[in-house]
Amino acid sequence: MIELTDLLRAIIIGIVQAVTEFLPISSSGHLVVMKEFIVFEKPNNSLTFDVALHVGTSIAVVLFFWRDWQNIFHSVFYDITDHGIALKKWNFHSRLLIWIIVSTIPVVIVGFIFQDFIEHNLRNPFVVGSSLIVFGLLIGIMDRLGESRKKLEDIHLSNAFFIGLFQSVSLIPGVSRSGLTIGAARILGVDRVDAARFSFLLSTPAVIGASVLRFFETQQNNESIDLSLLLAGGLISCLVGIVVIRLLLRYLQSGTLWPFVWYRIVLGLIVIAYTMS
Repeated sequence: MIELTDLLRAIIIGIVQAVTEFLPISSSGHLVVMKEFIVFEKPNNSLTFDVALHVGTSIAVVLFFWRDWQNIFHSVFYDITDHGIALKKWNFHSRLLIWIIVSTIPVVIVGFIFQDFIEHNLRNPFVVGSSLIVFGLLIGIMDRLGESRKKLEDIHLSNAFFIGLFQSVSLIPGVSRSGLTIGAARILGVDRVDAARFSFLLSTPAVIGASVLRFFETQQNNESIDLSLLLAGGLISCLVGIVVIRLLLRYLQSGTLWPFVWYRIVLGLIVIAYTMS
């Protein structure tokens, strides 16, 4: 029998995961901080629960951008049939898939090399607090320096790789994958809405890949957790994620990233003060 408090914890963390995954404030950082205050009965269950949360947010992106993904795969099929590997003749949606793949390569390499180091040395409140502040300021500066002169259709393969390099840095807890990739796109001159759109599409392979790795870790550790907790966390993270994506894209039509930067600075200072108390 699950205690009500356990279910409430799962729901709360599911909401936090969804909100912080898509807003530029770092989901991994918030989850590290949350686990200082909200823990499950068995600490080793946290990996299994993380998988459920990431699956939920992945489904949210796929559902929200379903038409984009549909156009991508339809276009790739027809372009390969008509033009082979002549990428310059491919249409926008086909090239978009190539950009996503190229942007994902750096994070795969960095994650493979440094995963253990990050897990054992960087997942602590002090690193999270510092990253929230330092990278928050960086994201704000990148957003301010960026000029909204390009749409997503105007970026090139090298631009996609550039954004991917920044995504690999976001493996550090507290950095924010969405924040840094949006910031990188802004530096390239992409307007905020399209920068966020590409960031969210780019999150799909990254988050699914992280979920697969986590899943294999849970199998090696023979972890188990009540299915109700997994379903609650995953479902909530999916539903809330869809709402957050919609609201953020609407906000970015006229707003900047600086409100999120100030939030990161305040939270970062609180976290650092907590670790030093």
